[in-house]
Amino acid sequence: MKANNLVARTAVAIAALLVVSLANAQDDGISWHELSDGQREILSQLESSWDSLPAERQQRLSRGAQRWDAMSRQERQQARGRFQSWRKLSDERRELIRERAQIFKNLSPEEQDRIRKNYRNYRQMNRERREQLRDRYKRMTPDQRQRLRDRLTRRPRPAPRD
Repeated sequence: MKANNLVARTAVAIAALLVVSLANAQDDGISWHELSDGQREILSQLESSWDSLPAERQQRLSRGAQRWDAMSRQERQQARGRFQSWRKLSDERRELIRERAQIFKNLSPEEQDRIRKNYRNYRQMNRERREQLRDRYKRMTPDQRQRLRDRLTRRPRPAPRD
């Protein structure tokens, strides 16, 4: 009798754990009806498969649809253009970009800010100056390029001019 009671209690405990695990897994996901009208419209092609998507993917898609819904017409047009450019890239080029993005993401916030600032400065240069810098860099040997990168990462940044 005690053995049957122990087996029954164990079975109930296991069932309870499974129910709790299942509930937790579902809690991480987003139900289709929890999405806003705008999100549902943007993600309408996924409605029939939404419940079978992993919770992480549902969350990413939900955030992306929310961003898209908040964009102006011009921002959406620009985003479409960037996406079309991305799709035209070779698989190798896209993979290189992903790798570099991951490297950038792993940098310290200070280093990320420094890189962003340098890029903004570069973009503000006139076209002729940018071409001069690109040509000069292209003419460098790999060793010269590495020494330049090493020197730039070690040197203190000059104070901004007023």
